[in-house]
Amino acid sequence: MLDAARRRLADAPRERLGEYTLPRKVLGVGRAPRIIPVGEAWHLGALLLTGDGLLATGEIVRAREDVRRGFTAESQRERAARAAAARRGGFAEGEIVHVGWTRIDLDAVARGDPSGPVATVAGVPSIRWSRSGPYTPLAGYLDERVSLLLHPPAGAT
Repeated sequence: MLDAARRRLADAPRERLGEYTLPRKVLGVGRAPRIIPVGEAWHLGALLLTGDGLLATGEIVRAREDVRRGFTAESQRERAARAAAARRGGFAEGEIVHVGWTRIDLDAVARGDPSGPVATVAGVPSIRWSRSGPYTPLAGYLDERVSLLLHPPAGAT
């Protein structure tokens, strides 16, 4: 099922994956955290499909330069700091970066154990795309998400 999705997506654009890193101190002076590139994946809603695995989506950040701004909320300040960390880590201005993703253990799912939003329900690999939502068959979910990525609705891009 995942290999079929990869084949369909072969020419579709991928988005980059990043991880936080705290650069070592230089002459005892700490440097600002960075989000560094660690791979790429196709973004399929609650999932990120890589060339060799499946990840649960974490936070999505758009890289941008760190500039002084006035913020009305601390959450805005924190989000801007994460966007600046991505830019410092080497991502292009405005580039989408996925951070905080988690690897889905496909072997555990095959054994019947849940892993992230994926589980086997009544013998069928399924996904729960929201914490309060029901499980839905993974094959149908992937088919729909791949179709949306390949043929986005008008005005979605």
